[in-house]
Amino acid sequence: MLRAGAEDRDGPAVTWACAVARELGIDLVAGSISERVPGEDKLRNTSLHIGPDGAVRAAYRKVHLFDVEVDGTVYRESDHESAGERLTLTTLADGTLAGLSICYDVRFPELYRELTIAGARILLVPAAFTVATTRDHWEVLLRARAIENQCFVVAANQIGEHSPGLASGGRSMIVDPWGIVLAQAPDTPGVIVADLDLAAQEALRGRLPVLAARRPDAYGPPERA
Repeated sequence: MLRAGAEDRDGPAVTWACAVARELGIDLVAGSISERVPGEDKLRNTSLHIGPDGAVRAAYRKVHLFDVEVDGTVYRESDHESAGERLTLTTLADGTLAGLSICYDVRFPELYRELTIAGARILLVPAAFTVATTRDHWEVLLRARAIENQCFVVAANQIGEHSPGLASGGRSMIVDPWGIVLAQAPDTPGVIVADLDLAAQEALRGRLPVLAARRPDAYGPPERA
C-alpha cells in the first residue's frame, strides 16, 4: 500500500505542498511522504521543509524505523523502508533554525540534543503515533524533548484510521521550552495554533543554562565499580 502511494520529490503531494506554501507565503512542513529514490528498492520516509516561495528548503529522511509490537500488532517499517543516515537542520524565513524529525524519532533524545546543539530553536515532529502510544506516551515524550532542550516542539499527529486496521491517536500539540502545552488538538480532526515567544526562550536559556552546563567530556562509558 505504501509503495502504491509513493512518489518522488516532484510528485502530487509535494507539488500541492509547494503551491500552498507559495500561495499563503508560509514555511510549511506537510508531514512526510513515502519517497521513491532512484536506484533504491526500498522507500524512504521523508519530511520536507518548503519555504514561502514554494521551494523545497530541506529534506529529512527518518533515521529510526518503527520495528516494534504494540497491542499485539507488529510493525516492521524496515521491510519496505530504508533508514536515513543524517540529521537535518533548516532555516525558516525569519532566520530561526528548526530541527526536522518524524514520529518514532521522538523516543531518541540524542537526535534532538544534536539538533539543539547545532542551533535549533524549534523541533518539528510530524507523526502517525498509534492510538495506544498516543494515549500513554505522546505528551510525555514531547514535553520531555521540549524541557531537556529548552526548545519549542511542534508535533502534528494523524488521527483516525489511515490504512486497514491501523489508526493514529491525534492530539497534535505545541509545547514551549518550559514544557507547557500551548495548544493541543482534541480527539477529533482539527487545527491548533500558538505564538512562539523566541525572546522568552532566550531568557529561559540564560536563567537556566542547561545547555551551557553540559559536560560532553564526561559522557563516555561509565566506570564499573
